[in-house]
Amino acid sequence: MSVRRTERAPEVFSEEAMRSAEEEAFEEMLMEAAPPTAVSRNLRPSKQQIVPKIPEAVDDFLRNVLQRAGLGRTMISFEEEWYGSAQKLMTQTLRRAGVLLVPDALTHRQLIQAQLDNVHRDTDLLRQEVLHAGERLLRTQRERDFYRLQYQRVAEHKSRLMEDLHQLKKHLQSYRPALRRLEDTIQEALRKKMLLSLKKDRVQNSKALNQDTEAPHSEDTRAPHSEDTRAPHSEDTRAPHSEDTRVPTCSRGPETEHETMETPLSLSYSIRAHKLPISCIHLHPRKLIVASASDDRSWRLWLLQAHGEKVGQMVLTGEGHSDWLSGCSFHPDGGKLATTSGDSTVRLWDFSRGGGCVLTLSHSRPTWGCCFHSCGHFLASCYADRTARLWDLSSQRCTLTLRRHTASVNSVCFLPFSDLLLTCSADKTLALWDARLGVCTAIFQGHQHPCNHSTCSMAGHTVASCDSCGIINLWDIRKPAVSMATVDAGPRAANQVAFSPSGRTLAVACSDGLVRVVEVDSLVSSSLPGHMDSVQSVAFDHRGGTVLSAGSDGLINVWA
Repeated sequence: MSVRRTERAPEVFSEEAMRSAEEEAFEEMLMEAAPPTAVSRNLRPSKQQIVPKIPEAVDDFLRNVLQRAGLGRTMISFEEEWYGSAQKLMTQTLRRAGVLLVPDALTHRQLIQAQLDNVHRDTDLLRQEVLHAGERLLRTQRERDFYRLQYQRVAEHKSRLMEDLHQLKKHLQSYRPALRRLEDTIQEALRKKMLLSLKKDRVQNSKALNQDTEAPHSEDTRAPHSEDTRAPHSEDTRAPHSEDTRVPTCSRGPETEHETMETPLSLSYSIRAHKLPISCIHLHPRKLIVASASDDRSWRLWLLQAHGEKVGQMVLTGEGHSDWLSGCSFHPDGGKLATTSGDSTVRLWDFSRGGGCVLTLSHSRPTWGCCFHSCGHFLASCYADRTARLWDLSSQRCTLTLRRHTASVNSVCFLPFSDLLLTCSADKTLALWDARLGVCTAIFQGHQHPCNHSTCSMAGHTVASCDSCGIINLWDIRKPAVSMATVDAGPRAANQVAFSPSGRTLAVACSDGLVRVVEVDSLVSSSLPGHMDSVQSVAFDHRGGTVLSAGSDGLINVWA
């Protein structure tokens, strides 16, 4: 029995058959996707109609058929026409029917793949960031551990230092009594040395007076002016300079008796010296000429009395400071004037050159006052930086800086014909210095308020000081521990004090506009009204019978 083998001829589809198949597939899809009402209204299938189950999409079925048949060109034409007109027609039909187009599996897979690639990319970025964050965390933990160790070391070192500090404090407390005893011993030795120096000066003065009893004694011979009569006593605390001049050893001049004022003083005349307040006045050492320093940055010389001259006439004026003037002082020979200012400078003016400035001594803080040594070669000044300085006018250098006060030094002056320097400060104390040694020989404590000014009598034994509450204390330099008398000129501040040449009368410039005149022996005081504002400065004339006062009203009053 022979078996005949038959081969199935490949099916060939025409374009019409393919279009009819596509239309049937579209109708079946519309039947499945359309709403029931639309199906019942438009498409009314018969009872014998059976809806076939399509296992796959039509286009995929056709692709599979064409691929199995090896019809490559037909498949290419199908793809072009399908994605051209047929896909467009299907999309429009579905949209008119209200059905959304469901993407095919390939497109859906491409979208999901793109999203998956984005997720993988974000995952890689996050992984890198996590790695960097881990590295930073490790680095931060290492730094934390390092600083924790450093803190522990610093804390241990601090604890050791605190223990050492407590031990040093205990050690210092054990040495304080010995230091206090040594300081008291040094002060007592310096005080004895000063008293011996004063006794020596008196002996030398008495010998000179016995030798020159028949020779007339002029006022100029009281202070040594030549360098060969000055013998250096000790070295300065600064390093010596080749151009520096040694502080001379001075002996006191003869104490001349002056008559006391038997009649009360009255205002003789007034001089309108400045438009702004006057801070200081100083009398010429020989002539009746007074110098005034003002807040208008100028100084002026006024003639008080002369034959054929007008009283109160301005003789000379000078300007050059960039701020208010705080003080002025005549040179012992009367040919120069020193001024101090808030611009931190001390200026020296020469009258022989028309009152021009010949020397400027600069500092970093405001200057409150100055005073010449009796020989004229040295100038002392006080400053707001709690120091006083001694300037050598020959070498134009600061040869000595005095540091002991704890607040601004408000005034400085040399004791008459002596090498001792007196300072007063806002720390409520006065200090006596040896200009040759640069050491403090005595401290005067007794004021309860900042001291504004201090001065010494011509005899050199009595010191007067005033404070910001109007209290005037009188001191004996041989007994600086306690003041020997107190006068209350308050409650307003006392700005300046001045002794008469005899030392028996004291003039006080008060902020209440009064000039108070105090008898030193009896402590009886009298008031001289005449200023319209606070009185800043007072001075006596050469004979002690006239009082000069200047104040914030710009007036210089002459009381005789």
